[in-house]
Amino acid sequence: MSSTLVLVVEDEPTIATAITRRLTAEGYQAVAVGDGLEAVAKASELTPDLIVLDVMLPGIDGLEVCRRVQAERPVPVLMLTARDDETDKLIGLGVGADDYMTKPFSMRELVARIKALLRRVERAAQLRTAMADDGVLTLGDLTIDKAARRVVRADREVHLTPTEFDLLVFLADNPRTVLSREKLLEHVWDWVDASGTRTVDSHIKAVRRKLGPDLIRTVHGVGYAFEPIE
Repeated sequence: MSSTLVLVVEDEPTIATAITRRLTAEGYQAVAVGDGLEAVAKASELTPDLIVLDVMLPGIDGLEVCRRVQAERPVPVLMLTARDDETDKLIGLGVGADDYMTKPFSMRELVARIKALLRRVERAAQLRTAMADDGVLTLGDLTIDKAARRVVRADREVHLTPTEFDLLVFLADNPRTVLSREKLLEHVWDWVDASGTRTVDSHIKAVRRKLGPDLIRTVHGVGYAFEPIE
């Protein structure tokens, strides 16, 4: 049994039971709660390694749960949404979610997403440990401190989720290079399945909203390129 603990926040008992059983079968520890306020309390009590979080919850909704949990302790969040609505997803990313899935979903894909997200977190921790003083990128008025995982633009610190930060760093490490959505998925999300390309688009929109629209150029039909301000 893995020591990795996943908190499942889902008010539909059938779905919550199915997720926890599958995660347990995969070797994870899984605890399920069905109420927003209870989720915040459990996250504080158990300090899970990852949270699977439904948006629609009694008490307080999943967006507020995510906001409160992230304010106390950053933790990877995979958000479940009932609607394939781009606005809802952007709001979720804005309050600290790292990824999202739209219901209905397959348990196989859910587990794959969880594993990929946990690998990214582990990889980021290893990079922070290995990073030397040269881990700071300064590109015009944008400064990216890879070791501290801090981003400053025009003397203002900008909060990015772990996934948004990894996406920005990969783009900035390859300035003026057009990177396909599939390449970004492979490197940042650790996916090889091109079905997740809309996830890339949503995260790009979230980064643009926080840093401004001028740093990342869309190459229609291909992908994105980082364009540093001189």
